[in-house]
Amino acid sequence: MRALRSMVDKIDVRAIRNYHLNKITFIIHRLFYGLSDTKQPFFTGLLKCHTNERLGDTMLMGYMRVSKGDGSQVLDLQRDALLEADVLSEHLYEDFASGTNDERQGLKTCLKALRQGDTLVVWKLDRLGRNLRHLINTVHDLSSKNIGFKVLTGQGAQIDTTTSQGKLVFGIFAALAEFERDLISERTKAGLASARARGRKGGASYKMTHAKLRLAAAAMGKPETKVSDLCKEIGITRQTLYRYVAPDGSLRESGKKLLKKA
Repeated sequence: MRALRSMVDKIDVRAIRNYHLNKITFIIHRLFYGLSDTKQPFFTGLLKCHTNERLGDTMLMGYMRVSKGDGSQVLDLQRDALLEADVLSEHLYEDFASGTNDERQGLKTCLKALRQGDTLVVWKLDRLGRNLRHLINTVHDLSSKNIGFKVLTGQGAQIDTTTSQGKLVFGIFAALAEFERDLISERTKAGLASARARGRKGGASYKMTHAKLRLAAAAMGKPETKVSDLCKEIGITRQTLYRYVAPDGSLRESGKKLLKKA
């Protein structure tokens, strides 16, 4: 026992503590400054490596758009085509808005996510937009940032803005897309004008008929008539009723015009 106590007394506790402290300090220093003699922090190097890898990658970003968001139009066809073109699902952006609307939130988010070397992919040229000026400005901004633009199908399917020929093709098909839209608009207006000339008008048919108008006028002349019950019985709204019939049962101008058409 005396021999063991003598050995313990000879141990320098302070030296052991300093040794371990030096070891811990050395490990922390290496974690922050690496194994080299430079003073560049190790974690800073990791961050730079991650940034360089992102800048060196070429990522495909997909954009989808339909004009209506009421469920009558879906994005399934565009999504399937973009996924088949190797665009990852997490890199797909969408909008439910008209192509003539330049202020689309999905498109804005997609353009902000694009980096140098990336490529924006759309199913058809008109999915990006139907306004020639907006198309040209968008693709020009992408090209100035060294970002590619590709169209998968339809008019402009061979567009590749990384080449001079692709830029020329883009300009031609963008003009055709706007020209086609203008033709559709002109045909629609011409058709409506032709229908009006033949006495037909577009839009939904009037809910107020001659029979309903006579019934409403007769009922409104009676003090005991409840307007809500009358509207429910003949299937019109209160606004429609008062558009044709006054509260005293007399016909308004719209009611007189309707009876003249009989």
